Amino acid sequence: MISKFDVSVRSAQIHLFVFLGAVAIGTIIGGPVGDRIGRKYVIWWSILGVLPFTLMLPYANLFWTGALSVVIGLVLASAFSAIVVYAQELVPGRVGMISGICFGFAFGVAGLGAALLGKLADATSISHVYRVCSYLPAVGLLAALLPNLERVELRAVPEPAD
Repeated sequence: MISKFDVSVRSAQIHLFVFLGAVAIGTIIGGPVGDRIGRKYVIWWSILGVLPFTLMLPYANLFWTGALSVVIGLVLASAFSAIVVYAQELVPGRVGMISGICFGFAFGVAGLGAALLGKLADATSISHVYRVCSYLPAVGLLAALLPNLERVELRAVPEPAD
């Protein structure tokens, strides 16, 4: 924001704070929504749902960058709690292990991604990295490969009349 919009450090920090607040709220909202409509739908919606907003972000002005960042933070972060619970359902009885793997994997991949994006920024520009990152939610198409875990309600089948 500082290089693109020539804002002060204080202004950039306020925008970051607002974005991170939206991420926190999205994380909290994702769990109950996943319980109501299904975790797979929340994962789909949150990852692919942000794609139009992230594609607009590199071309938005300062006002719309702030607004889009809030929407992206809310929607994208709603997937995290749904992903953790979804993974816990895949391996029942191993709640702690699965939670640790999810958090560890998420932070590990984020660290590697940050290093690779930093290297790309050094080789090109931060604006180029910004545009590249706008396409990353398209990876959410892989959610189509997730198995359905929704429980089917069993109903008694009436006996045929004699």
